[in-house]
Amino acid sequence: MLESIKLALRIKSSAFDEEISDLIQSAEIDLKISGIINAKEDDPLIRQAIKTYCKANFGLDNKYSEKYQASYESLKQHLSLCGDYNE
Repeated sequence: MLESIKLALRIKSSAFDEEISDLIQSAEIDLKISGIINAKEDDPLIRQAIKTYCKANFGLDNKYSEKYQASYESLKQHLSLCGDYNE
């Protein structure tokens, strides 16, 4: 998952691996707190949610942060309402 997220963030260096790993774990926890208990890393919607969360929260001068955060919140809400993810 780390390499996939780094690719999505356009990061080639390993300098930010710890920060990105923390963001991945934070996204997974946030999804669980929201009632999404069937969150498998191989599920494309879960992967997209984690990528979007990371894009929203990575970096200090991220001018698209709000856009990605809104997208993540929308996807999270849809996932939490879907029976395939919350049963």
